[in-house]
Amino acid sequence: MSLLHARLNPPLSHWQGKCAWIVGASSGIGRATSEALHAQGARVIVSARDAVALHSLTLSRSGFLVLPLDVTQPETMAEATATVKAYAGAPDLVLYCAGRYRPQRATAFDLLEMKQHLAVNYVGALQLLDAVIPMLLDAGRGHLALVGSVAGYRGLPMSLAYGPTKAALNNLAENLYLDLHPQGLGVSIINPGFVDTPLTAQNSFKMPALISSEEAARHILRGWKLGHFEMNFPRRFTRWVKLMRCLPDSWYFSAVRRVTGM
Repeated sequence: MSLLHARLNPPLSHWQGKCAWIVGASSGIGRATSEALHAQGARVIVSARDAVALHSLTLSRSGFLVLPLDVTQPETMAEATATVKAYAGAPDLVLYCAGRYRPQRATAFDLLEMKQHLAVNYVGALQLLDAVIPMLLDAGRGHLALVGSVAGYRGLPMSLAYGPTKAALNNLAENLYLDLHPQGLGVSIINPGFVDTPLTAQNSFKMPALISSEEAARHILRGWKLGHFEMNFPRRFTRWVKLMRCLPDSWYFSAVRRVTGM
């Protein structure tokens, strides 16, 4: 196997009887991934602030545990982790999919909105990691996954608040992998392009290569099955965005302005 295609994580392919905890499961990618894992036989713990949406997901379905929480409140995260441990021990998978997105440009700088993005998209992930890493280390197994975005690769118009938090998650995931892989834990970062969710519904521009949340979930499960560290999709779009990281700055800024008209 070449270094380019090396398996970086233990494969996650047989979900029957395994347990997954999805934080941010009330809509979009988190909800679709919860449904996909449940369909493959996993016990799925679903968390988000919107308890009504979580209960609608699990209605008349066994194998789900609804565990509402607010990722910005450390005490609710600690309480939820204790419940998860009592219910299933150390989960086989913990996925952080909670996210906030509001289009913003520097010409209309909103400090409160910047801080809210940081609290949900990045600090919320830290709250979860603080709660679950000791449990997974004690068990000597498990997989941590974070949902980033290709918006974290380089700066993009309207992504002033959102993009930096996703860039932070990418760097965080790399550091987690370096520290936790030798301890037997898996770590992955998921960087979607445009996915049809309530967050992207705010965009007023045409989104290239837009895919459904269900298609995103299929890409994610395939990546876990193959032991990937990073998953970016759909590749017909994300391969070009990723390559643009290698452009000289002047070329990159010119290309973005030309493509977006901004």
